Amino acid sequence: MGAYLIRRLWQMIPTMLGVILLVFFLFTQFGGDPAQVLAGKITDQAQIDNIRKELGVDQPVYVQLWIFVKQVFTFDFGRSWVTKEEVSHIFKQRAGPSLTVMTPILLIELLLGVALAMWVAYRRGTVSDRAVMIICILAMSVSFLVYIIAGQYLFGFVLGWFPVQGWSDNLWRNLTYFAPLPILLAVLVGLGPTIRLYRSVFLDELGHDYVRTARAKGLSERAVMFKHVLRNALIPIITNLAMALPGLVLGAFLIEIFFSIPGLGREVKIAVDRSDFPVIKAITVYLAFATMVFNLIADLLYRWADPRVELR
Repeated sequence: MGAYLIRRLWQMIPTMLGVILLVFFLFTQFGGDPAQVLAGKITDQAQIDNIRKELGVDQPVYVQLWIFVKQVFTFDFGRSWVTKEEVSHIFKQRAGPSLTVMTPILLIELLLGVALAMWVAYRRGTVSDRAVMIICILAMSVSFLVYIIAGQYLFGFVLGWFPVQGWSDNLWRNLTYFAPLPILLAVLVGLGPTIRLYRSVFLDELGHDYVRTARAKGLSERAVMFKHVLRNALIPIITNLAMALPGLVLGAFLIEIFFSIPGLGREVKIAVDRSDFPVIKAITVYLAFATMVFNLIADLLYRWADPRVELR
């Protein structure tokens, strides 16, 4: 285990270097001249040159690349080109709201998805199974934007149960007052594909010989489902969870924009609109790093879920 962990951590280094090179050259070669973008309608070349010098983009490419590499490994991307705010401070301020919303969404969707998928898989072919699958397909056919607009109108304006927009500095107030509506809508959207995926996983496990053997030994259906089927179905569930975890870092664009949540998702949208390259590059690099870390955690969880898995 220790050797595998060290090897995987060592392999992250060339991967991160590849990400750094890709992000740097994409923004340098295809991102346009940031001085021209920030200058706007200014046509004075001297002022544009001063902006370019202030941003450091007048230096040779290898110098800019070395500065970018140091920024990545020191976690210091300087200041935003637009607001002059430190990028690290932006992350500290915006990560909290994103995690406040995305963490409950991920946990609720995981628990409800697994529970409902196990139930419909056990009742395969019945009316309830078909009804749940029809509901899932219908739910997946509707855009998330429609859910947001309809949810805000129904629960916010008509019923008045939840505020439509807003955020505060108090974590408990955010969780109990501002976050429930976006969490509810996001869970409703995500449950459809989650239940369909996990149902197929459980159905595949239910067809194996070990399930028939367990039933032949006289085990109850509850014991068969939770002690055998669920344990063997954990690997694809962990894989799906690892793919969703980077969303905790990035946040959700539509949720944060329409509910005025000051998270990373909305910050990315604002940075793209303003061509704020330091913020965009920082988020891109951090998201790539988080994805690699979550994949490593998923590989370690495979071993926990199934001792037969060999980490090489």
